[in-house]
Amino acid sequence: MGAPRVLLLSPANCAGRRAQMVMAAGAAFPLARQLQSRGGAPLGDAFSFVSGLYFRGKLAYARRFAAPPDPDDPVTSGGVLVITPNAGLRAAETRITGDALRAFAAAEIDVRNPAYRRPLERGARALLGAVGPECDVVLLGSIASGKYVDLLLPIFGRQLVFPPHFVGRGDMSRGGLMLRSVAAGLELEYAPLSGAVRHGQRPPKLAPLRTTKATTITKLTNQ
Repeated sequence: MGAPRVLLLSPANCAGRRAQMVMAAGAAFPLARQLQSRGGAPLGDAFSFVSGLYFRGKLAYARRFAAPPDPDDPVTSGGVLVITPNAGLRAAETRITGDALRAFAAAEIDVRNPAYRRPLERGARALLGAVGPECDVVLLGSIASGKYVDLLLPIFGRQLVFPPHFVGRGDMSRGGLMLRSVAAGLELEYAPLSGAVRHGQRPPKLAPLRTTKATTITKLTNQ
């Protein structure tokens, strides 16, 4: 199985059209009603709705391949943690309300914003203390800019890794790649972010999802 690993998922855009749809006062579909209730809705479900394919791919991939050192440790949250705009790292199962989603939408994801930076740094340090020095911390998110890497790399060092297949891909392509990995049961390779090439040419388009499992594996390993 290789090294133990936890996965960090970058946040969804909480200010877009789908977010406005689910937060609308008159929205009556199930997720909207959950967000309107005191009990709220799972963070992963809410982000999957507002983001669509990209976050859905990240969440499915993380749930399939997470392997934390201690699955029962509440800090590691089963190895699947979501970066939030103003609340640091949170388990994908954390219940949130519409008010929390609106607060996410108003927060600026910028390393110069202490309301974003400080909770994320605190959460990352707590996670490092929980997993120890032998656990990979896999970032599933943008590596081209510094909005995640510049905060996480000084804390995790060589333990912070990413899928090199992400380089040059847009959000939709990354989401599709991860869904194909889950369908094929084939985990992507990882490389340390320290010193990594984070920009590159756009790779060829992915094969359709209806491709057979064997062909999918071949496509993934050849890209």
